[in-house]
Amino acid sequence: MFMEPTSTSNKRVFSGMQPSGVATIGNYLGAIRNWVAQQDQYDNLFCIVDLHAMGTLTDPDEMRENIHSLAATMFAAGLNPEIAPLFVQSDVPQHAELAWTLSNVTQFGELSRMTQFKDKSAGKDDAAINSAIFFYPVLMAADIILYDTDLVPVGDDQRQHVELTRDIATRFNTRYGDTFVIPKADIKEVGARIMSLQEPTKKMSKSDANANAYIALSDDPDVIKRKIKRAVTDSDARVSASPEKPAVTNLMQIYGILADLSLDQVEEHFSGKGYGPFKAELTDLLIESLAPIQAKLAEYKANPEEVARLLEIGRTRAAILAEAKMADVNRKTGVGGKLHR
Repeated sequence: MFMEPTSTSNKRVFSGMQPSGVATIGNYLGAIRNWVAQQDQYDNLFCIVDLHAMGTLTDPDEMRENIHSLAATMFAAGLNPEIAPLFVQSDVPQHAELAWTLSNVTQFGELSRMTQFKDKSAGKDDAAINSAIFFYPVLMAADIILYDTDLVPVGDDQRQHVELTRDIATRFNTRYGDTFVIPKADIKEVGARIMSLQEPTKKMSKSDANANAYIALSDDPDVIKRKIKRAVTDSDARVSASPEKPAVTNLMQIYGILADLSLDQVEEHFSGKGYGPFKAELTDLLIESLAPIQAKLAEYKANPEEVARLLEIGRTRAAILAEAKMADVNRKTGVGGKLHR
């Protein structure tokens, strides 16, 4: 049975993650860890957004494997489906249905100005750009407002998409009457965007061609040690954070989040020690922090039926909410075969 949140807060939190490959510490520190930490504070819904991944992930077997692997990773990290339901986006068809409805209150110019679309389409011929990349923000808006979401935990790179979601929801409400809650982005000051270990001006990505650019949650201790040793630093050997030192600042953020220390406290801890001792301690901390997650992950991967069972708990909860909201939307827009008023 679905358990009501233990907190007195009634705020709904929704967020999603693409099953686009192996989960990294960027995914964990920037999203999953926060989801787990807040799961008993809000009315939560979390989603594996496989429809969003279709633009880049075309092999069906790989898609299914990635969905299962990401779900197992989230459960292994401590997500409790009884209080923070996790489900697969395509298992709730109202996401796609609402996206089409919202396309009618979304302007072409708005989508063409989205930074992520500009970045992904830059330098490409029109034939190489699928329309899903362009339409992505509308589906994301549907994902969010379908559940009357109050807060959306996202990285800073998704801030623009949440702002567009607010505009779309407001425009729909103006045209058809009060229907959707206007959501707000929940962006953490620290750790919201973990950067590449090789190019610290780029976000850490599991799709990076250079495997040394990221640490996967499944990496064994020897691999973690090698990747941290090879992680780029800065010419100044002092362990200190500043915009002029993005590489070491990124490593300090990782250390600080795992050790529950501020950047100032990390700097004080490593005062006068240099990069060698810093990287050694960071390596040990990563290995220690990931060990229990990796042990649980192995259990879930050996028992896919349990992962499927836990996802069904989430789907059931999400479907109840989505069906009710979509029925209200269809009534207000006048679509469908029912003579509802």
